[in-house]
Amino acid sequence: MNYKFWQKNPNASVKKKSKTREWTDAIIFAVVAATIIRVFFIEAYTIPSASMEKSLLIGDFLFVSKVNYGARIPMTPIAFPFAHHTMPITGTKAYWDGVQWKYHRLPGLSDIKRNDVVVFNFPEGDTVALENQGPSYYDLVRGSDWKAVNTQYTVTSRPVDKRENYIKRCIGIAGDVISMKNGVANVNGKDEPLKNTGQMPYKIQFKSSDVNLQVFQDLGFSMGEMQQVSADTYIANASPEMIEEVKKLDFVKSAEMSPDPNNGQDGGLFPHDPKRVWSRDNFGPIKIPAKGWTVQLDSVTMPLYYRAIRTYEGNKVEKVGADWLINGQKVTSYTFKMNYYWMMGDNRHNSADSRYWGFVPEDHVVGKALFIWMSWNTEGSFLHKIRWSRLFHGIH
Repeated sequence: MNYKFWQKNPNASVKKKSKTREWTDAIIFAVVAATIIRVFFIEAYTIPSASMEKSLLIGDFLFVSKVNYGARIPMTPIAFPFAHHTMPITGTKAYWDGVQWKYHRLPGLSDIKRNDVVVFNFPEGDTVALENQGPSYYDLVRGSDWKAVNTQYTVTSRPVDKRENYIKRCIGIAGDVISMKNGVANVNGKDEPLKNTGQMPYKIQFKSSDVNLQVFQDLGFSMGEMQQVSADTYIANASPEMIEEVKKLDFVKSAEMSPDPNNGQDGGLFPHDPKRVWSRDNFGPIKIPAKGWTVQLDSVTMPLYYRAIRTYEGNKVEKVGADWLINGQKVTSYTFKMNYYWMMGDNRHNSADSRYWGFVPEDHVVGKALFIWMSWNTEGSFLHKIRWSRLFHGIH
């Protein structure tokens, strides 16, 4: 009897793997390793829109850290590798939502800080069931007054971690009070002017109508976005740094920021409340919810926090007469379970952000943008397709 059965027999023949088996093992290992890195450590993204210009340009390819804020455990764990929400060829779902895990996040290196550039899942389009007793989702979004409706309606959406990825700058963190006046953000009573990486519209008036606009293209202006409002006046998006250079030109009479007046919108601004006459450059003040903060519920606060209480924190919210019911219980206050953030694009008049859909919950946060590893200019000539100066450029 062999009493050393656990030892390998040197005389035993070793079955050699076939080429197909070797390739299969290698591919499986690569997919598993890449998925672990992508989910828990770092992931590549590309910039498709101009909402973050001048800090991030269309065609920038960047790495986003999952470690800085702590990696989010997948909420939809059964999904096709490397596909976010849609299969590349068939266009079908790349995940199965029959299994859903609750939100959990691993410990991170730091909390989200003001002015961090953050990637997050788009917080619009959440699933909402509308009861007869409460205000409809359409009422809330489009600004109708608070009233009972007799219609049931359901807005369906993807799971949180399968929604579109957005990238914006964090202007306010949980607990901050944010507002904006004439295009200048104010956080906790302190003005936070736009840095040189951001853009606002400026009214530029010349001393005569005979002007060579090529000089503006050389300064970094997008000629397609310059709007002529009179013979000698243009509106153009620019950073403060660019405007300082414009003011040095001897043919420029003046160059001043041109924010929207405080005359309200067509119901498209958060919190979609007709009693608040806000615009994208004049709004607030708003207190950003923090975990453990208790808000008193009334006609002033409910338009601001209804969506967070109901959709993001998973409560059934009803209005019965003059009373508010949460999960069937009459309440006058609510204590938040999560931290929230206020995200805005650096290109302030070319960005859909918190001014339109409100707070970003912590369970929507994907990671922190670190650096640009490639930048591709589709409009550049052969040797200038790559923006060489942006390669491995840190994101601030």
